[in-house]
Amino acid sequence: MEIFMLSKRFPKEERYSLVDQIRRSSRSICANLSEAWAKRRYEKVFINKLTDCLGEEFETETWLKYSVDCEYLSVEDYSRLMLQYEEVRKMLISMINNPEKFCK
Repeated sequence: MEIFMLSKRFPKEERYSLVDQIRRSSRSICANLSEAWAKRRYEKVFINKLTDCLGEEFETETWLKYSVDCEYLSVEDYSRLMLQYEEVRKMLISMINNPEKFCK
């Protein structure tokens, strides 16, 4: 939600490019995680959906980097968000490496 709120301040010309991309990838992390959880009965499917989450997480980091480089996002906001995304990345990697803790 924070990315959604921050991206409201991006220039109008970015509405159908960077804004859409960063919002889509950040939302996809949560959506894929929900799917993974729903499919945790099947370990390989669970890992596959978590891998999709991780891919979206890395994509979001890329769009955040573009946002700060284009000066649409402050360095402070970027740094704070990157710390949060680093934590998300660590959790996803841990879940991928230890699926038995989550699968039935």
